[in-house]
Amino acid sequence: MIVILFLLLFLFFAFGFSIWVSMGLSGILYILITGQTSLNSVAAYMVQGVDSSSLVAIPFFILAGELMNRTGITKKLADFAIFFVGGLRGGMAYVTILVNFIMAGVSGSAVADATAVSSMLVPTMEEQGYDKPFAAAINASAAVIGPIIPPSIPMIYIGVISGLSIGKLFLGGIGPGLLMAIFLAIYVYFLSKKRNYPVVKVTHSFREFWKLFKETIFALLTPVIIILGVVLGVVTLVEVAALAILYILIISFFVYKSLTLKDLFTAMKHTAVSSTSIMIIFAVVGLFQYIVVQEQLGEKLQVFMLTLHFNKLTFLFAINIFYIFMGCIIDAIPVMLIFFPVLMPIAISLGIDPVHFGVITVFNLMVGLLTPPVGALLFVETKIANIPFGTLTKASMPYIIALFIVVFICTYVPQIVMFIPNLLF
Repeated sequence: MIVILFLLLFLFFAFGFSIWVSMGLSGILYILITGQTSLNSVAAYMVQGVDSSSLVAIPFFILAGELMNRTGITKKLADFAIFFVGGLRGGMAYVTILVNFIMAGVSGSAVADATAVSSMLVPTMEEQGYDKPFAAAINASAAVIGPIIPPSIPMIYIGVISGLSIGKLFLGGIGPGLLMAIFLAIYVYFLSKKRNYPVVKVTHSFREFWKLFKETIFALLTPVIIILGVVLGVVTLVEVAALAILYILIISFFVYKSLTLKDLFTAMKHTAVSSTSIMIIFAVVGLFQYIVVQEQLGEKLQVFMLTLHFNKLTFLFAINIFYIFMGCIIDAIPVMLIFFPVLMPIAISLGIDPVHFGVITVFNLMVGLLTPPVGALLFVETKIANIPFGTLTKASMPYIIALFIVVFICTYVPQIVMFIPNLLF
């Protein structure tokens, strides 16, 4: 009967319904068809889906990213990055990677980072002689680093639904995030030489460095505060997110003096809308999880896996292919929230560390934000750069391949993911 649930879900997706509507309607119709429980219980299961204090951290991290974007801090970070890598051939592409890497330590959202950084850097790159598809593609690809480097909103999702340590999941993303940046930079290096992309004229002097350092040091400390809070364990995840907001407000009002009350109100309004759209998904996932448990999907999948004689390596390969396929046709959030709790016990039974499996799950599905036909980052960049969807997809393919290579490296070399969490926990 579980097939009915997923057929209904895909049907609603095909008709263009939003994620939460598709999941909610398919869940309710499934209950009506099977009669396993009364509709009166639906609200209770939805409340259970959002009954986690860790979810409170999500709006705080979203607000942190909003404030960073609206106070000009992103621009200061870009100027600082230009000093170090702008003088390289294709320097602005390296700047894009570096700024997204730093911004990843604040917002934890790929789409938020893409919107903020690309709105500033894509027009700048075009003015300096970069072709628009390249500028849009590298901005979209670098934004994938956002949900991998801590803090990460998708890692919070995984931690909430599975009971895994969110701190360990956060730290597990540092190694893959660094490797992503390196692989993107390698491709940029060869393409920039081939196309003879411009070099930014940079004055390399201690005076210039000190000037930029003084302007950006407070902004650079934001991700440090968040990561140290998680690593040292002196505050909870929600508390460190709230402290990050307080810190950003202080430097925005009193140091940079770039935040107005109007900007603050707008940022809070956008945060409220974004947070609501996330929480309603968690609510309907609560209903889905009830159905999955009732149908014993986990046990059935485990029996099915045994019939295929999967071992640790072949299971990981199959799961990667499954995630790649699902990332092409469905948004990452429902895939993550529905399938991870079902697949995690199977992974553990095969000797796979659950934190490693959680990071790989997030990584796979975040690269799915770049894959057509439903890649959210592609839609964001087509609007910002004003280029056809197909043109951007073609330009993004080398980066997608590079990122999937990193996925498979991190899958089969778990030390890349687990070294820091094992060192500090």
